[in-house]
Amino acid sequence: MQMLTKFESKSNRVKGIAFHPKRPWILASLHNGCIQLWDYRMGTLLERFDEHDGPVRGIAFHPTQPLFVSGGDDYKIKVWNYKTRKCLFTLNGHLDYVRTVFFHHEYPWILSASDDQTIRIWNWQSRNCIAILTGHNHYVMCAQFHPKEDLVVSASLDQTVRIWDISGLRKKNAAPSSMTLEDSLHRSAATQADIFGSTDAIVKYVLEGHDRGVNWATFHPTLPLIVSAGDDRQIKLWRMNESKAWEVDTCRGHFNNVSAALFHPRQELIISDAEDKTIRVWDMSKRTLVQTFRREHDRFWVLTAHPELNLFAAGHDNGLIVFKLERERPAYAVHQNNLFYIKDKYLRVFDFANASDVSVLSVRKIGGQYVHPRSLSYNPAERAVIITTPTDGGTFDLFHLPKDFSGEPREVSTDGKRGAGNSAIFIARNRFAVLDKTRQQIEIRDLSNATTKSVKPPATVNEIFSAGSSNLLLLSTPTSVILYDIQQRQTVAEINTPPVKYIVWSSDHSQVALLSKHTITIANKTLEQSCLIHETIRIKSGAWDDAGIFVYSTLNHIKYALPQGDNGIIRTLDQPVYLTKVKGKNVHCLDRDSKTRIISIDPTEYRFKLSLIKRNYDEVLQIIRNSNLVGQAIIAYLQKKGYPEIALHFVRDDKTRFDLALECGNIEVALETAKAMDRDDCWNKLGAEALRQGNHMVVEMAYQRVKNFDRLSFLYLVTGNVEKLRKMLKIAELRNDNMSRFHNSLFLGDVEERVRLLKEVGQLPLAYLTARSHGLMEEAESILASTGLTTDDISDLPATGQLLKPPMPIIRQHDSNWPLLTVSRSFFDSAFTNTDSNPLAAPLALAEGIDDIGGDWGGDDDFGLNVDVEKVDDQRIGGEVVEEGSGWDIDVDLNVQLDKEIAKELANGAQGEFIPPTSGTNESELWVHNSPLAADHVAAGSFETAMQLLNRQVGAVNFEPLKSHFLKTFQATRTYLPCNVSLPPLVYHIRRNPEETETRRMLPVLPYNFQTIISVQLQEAYRTTTAAKFQEATIQFRNIIHSILLIAVSKKSEIDEVHQLIEVCREYIVGLSMEQTRRKFTLDSPENTKRALELAAYFTHCRLQPAHLQLSLRSAMTLSFKAKNCLTASMFARRLLELAPPPQVATSARQIQTIADNTPRDEITLDYDQYNPFVVCAISYTPIYKGSSSVECPYCHASYLTEYKGKLCTVCDVSQIGANSTGLKVYV
Repeated sequence: MQMLTKFESKSNRVKGIAFHPKRPWILASLHNGCIQLWDYRMGTLLERFDEHDGPVRGIAFHPTQPLFVSGGDDYKIKVWNYKTRKCLFTLNGHLDYVRTVFFHHEYPWILSASDDQTIRIWNWQSRNCIAILTGHNHYVMCAQFHPKEDLVVSASLDQTVRIWDISGLRKKNAAPSSMTLEDSLHRSAATQADIFGSTDAIVKYVLEGHDRGVNWATFHPTLPLIVSAGDDRQIKLWRMNESKAWEVDTCRGHFNNVSAALFHPRQELIISDAEDKTIRVWDMSKRTLVQTFRREHDRFWVLTAHPELNLFAAGHDNGLIVFKLERERPAYAVHQNNLFYIKDKYLRVFDFANASDVSVLSVRKIGGQYVHPRSLSYNPAERAVIITTPTDGGTFDLFHLPKDFSGEPREVSTDGKRGAGNSAIFIARNRFAVLDKTRQQIEIRDLSNATTKSVKPPATVNEIFSAGSSNLLLLSTPTSVILYDIQQRQTVAEINTPPVKYIVWSSDHSQVALLSKHTITIANKTLEQSCLIHETIRIKSGAWDDAGIFVYSTLNHIKYALPQGDNGIIRTLDQPVYLTKVKGKNVHCLDRDSKTRIISIDPTEYRFKLSLIKRNYDEVLQIIRNSNLVGQAIIAYLQKKGYPEIALHFVRDDKTRFDLALECGNIEVALETAKAMDRDDCWNKLGAEALRQGNHMVVEMAYQRVKNFDRLSFLYLVTGNVEKLRKMLKIAELRNDNMSRFHNSLFLGDVEERVRLLKEVGQLPLAYLTARSHGLMEEAESILASTGLTTDDISDLPATGQLLKPPMPIIRQHDSNWPLLTVSRSFFDSAFTNTDSNPLAAPLALAEGIDDIGGDWGGDDDFGLNVDVEKVDDQRIGGEVVEEGSGWDIDVDLNVQLDKEIAKELANGAQGEFIPPTSGTNESELWVHNSPLAADHVAAGSFETAMQLLNRQVGAVNFEPLKSHFLKTFQATRTYLPCNVSLPPLVYHIRRNPEETETRRMLPVLPYNFQTIISVQLQEAYRTTTAAKFQEATIQFRNIIHSILLIAVSKKSEIDEVHQLIEVCREYIVGLSMEQTRRKFTLDSPENTKRALELAAYFTHCRLQPAHLQLSLRSAMTLSFKAKNCLTASMFARRLLELAPPPQVATSARQIQTIADNTPRDEITLDYDQYNPFVVCAISYTPIYKGSSSVECPYCHASYLTEYKGKLCTVCDVSQIGANSTGLKVYV
């Protein structure tokens, strides 16, 4: 038996302690008059209560109400509310120190014992004393209620323990009821017997036996037993029945006054503490000493047990200690679908699949009565287990399990299969390792328990764990975990961690979680750390789920940890549990009673976050649509990770929704929420964002709502809205705002209004100058006449003045917005709209509609169906008007509006006198030194280093396609100024950061711009694809992939967009190449037809734009139907209907589904499984299903069969398949 300390505080002498029945709190009343409220799980002081004068000796929590009671040497009993942190009232009546106070478990009573030789019972609701128990003739040191019956036990320095019957008090204070004759006679008899006239509480027994004063007495929770402790250094056990009470036995062993004693609530033990600085544990049946726990300098004064948990607390001279006497963690091991665990001295096996739980082996002979097994290791090959116990400094026992788990559990002998060791685990089929912590020796033993090898560890080792291999061990040291090779006797790897208590391997042994007291370290199998998670309370256990997420439990929560370190709460726990397996929405675990439990959890949140981290946007979208994720935590997480557009989907609060809409540039949503809130600060923010994007119509509305007349006037000026400028002039006149009138008249060029205004405000000189300079001579003369002056009196007029008249607007665009600033949209911006519900859509959206659908996509007008489909002249796909056409042979033609790029010219500075520069470093060399980007090296003319960089970053080996891009980049970074005929021209290097003066940051301008590629080249490739010019479109997409190698982005956030663009180009190149190959097959043989159908099916799994995916699905549906593959055609039709196609297309698809229901079969069996995820090999055009081995292009990440490793990638035409690379760099 050992004392496991859970919490320890340092304070003044503790005279009273009390556990809260539900929360992890403990109250300590101190000798200095203070009451402390501690959270023993967190180890923090929650509150102090200082109202008593002098020591506080008694303290107790109410079992259900938010109350506690205290009693002290100031003779007062105080009742407190811990929620309000205030004393509610004080009970006065005792005439000396109050020793103990306790609440009744059922009635609103408080029991107090005092040095005034009385025991009082108080009603804390009426705040009155309802009974005074007299009879002791010395200090009453303790008084407690019986947990179930109407009894009170008290202990006094008069050397007696008294049992009081308070049934009369209960009946008197209970609800009114008819009194029986027997009750009446009993009451009258008691009345006559009690000379003091009180019949509410009477002495039932007086227990005499202590030689000196008794300090403590308490009832057993279930048995008719009483334990008492006194200054005679003895602990006495008493038994009682209905008629008498007598002494059973005495426990001797303390060397000083015994302060308190109590019964263990779960075992046949008595626990006591004393002023001899010890806590002692006694066997209640044998009355013998079991264990002694000693402190060096602290006398113990009080002892208590938790009402529900296996916890105890003792108060001493310098604080308190919370402890338990046994380790409650069950010993268990998990192997595949079986859980092996020990319960009630039996080894049991629980099957996760069918929930069967059988007992297979009796292990009663190991350990002892109060010693529980510590760990268990299972060997599936030999069906053997090793059980480790802390007996005798650590022992292990090896057992062989029966072949059949049915039947009664059998007894086993441990002859020759027991040994000394603190930790023992199986490491191979017929080998196990044992750690002798004392000698710091690791022994390798066989199944006969014979030692085959001894290894000296490289450091002080506390625990050993399996490392998943027969020759590797994980060694836990005080500061690290070592991966140790016992064959080579050397350290393979080491990771710094706090002392590790447990480890949990993932199912494929690729990841391991190292569990310490307060930290979790997640690493791979070579101990390379991926994240470190810190918890403020103890970590108990953990298990990996199928998605690679570590789910772990603390004292009061089940939590999750993602691979990169994010963690969160899944659910709260009433009591700690030990996780054994995570399967879907269920967590299998063991509780502290070794009972198997299944706890339901909601894994949506952590799967959602994992999908975001892995950029699995299809699953993210599915979770958003099918789950109920809400809460500020998920919104804050999405904002932190840079996904405000997703957070916008969850928010319903207008203020938060408005801020998120501005963050992701969604003016429409921001305008909607601003209207709902109608607050000036929101309109101002909206106006600023709309102005940044160039949406002047929203800017106008925002300025109008906040009545910002000056900005409105200037907005009307720059948009050429003369009519509204005149209205602003009238508004200013009505508002008597002279400055606004002047500005508006100036913007309008209204000279008469300016002259009139200046005259009204008394500025006649300015009015005269304005009128005369604008040719209003009559007005000028009238102004002079009104002042009594003539023209001759005006002599200092400026001769070179210019008229202040603004130019008239030529193009007035106040009825529609300007071309708006391009706001980058993510995958989710379009995914949340009604038209884009395609899970395979490319992440970079088609910015335009579809026009001129090419005829090579195949038709659907010849299905052999007699379907009269009404023609629809106008439809809308993706928000654009669609007209019928015959380009794709599918009767659809989508209109497109092209976004035009607006080029800005950079003004050249004025040239000064030529000064020959001093010789310095060539700027091209600076560019090479300043940047790790291949594009900057190409711009500097250093083609060789650029090719080396591309080789390292993307595995580039074929630079022939990049030659034209290299030359274009080099030429674009220089401008030439011709000089004399006989001299070469001067070369000027053009920088992309011309304002930079520090040479270390100078970088060249690059001709390829990422935004231009997206808005121009990508859209052009989309249009070519729409026109069914597949070969030309393939060249355009490949040209984009080549251009990306020579770009530089200005923001880190654009790096992800670059990778998305590469992914889009890859998908289109692979898909279009398959489609071109398919068209080469003539459908004159079953083999050719089968191959064509397969290629058409694979094409529909490429991540295309929704409009293009519709076309590919229609083409595959048509081809399959004509080949009488009705089942496959029906599947394509169902996928097509999910994309909301035009009505006539939808009607055809439904007809095909109807026919397929009648003839659900395929004439030709295809190598195609739509339900098994796959990628397509870009050379053989065959599927590579999930779990199959494959290799990738290091640049475009196109997938290939392993036989093509080392060949040139056919998608990017640049990189070597399967080459090692560091990744493309586009940001510096």
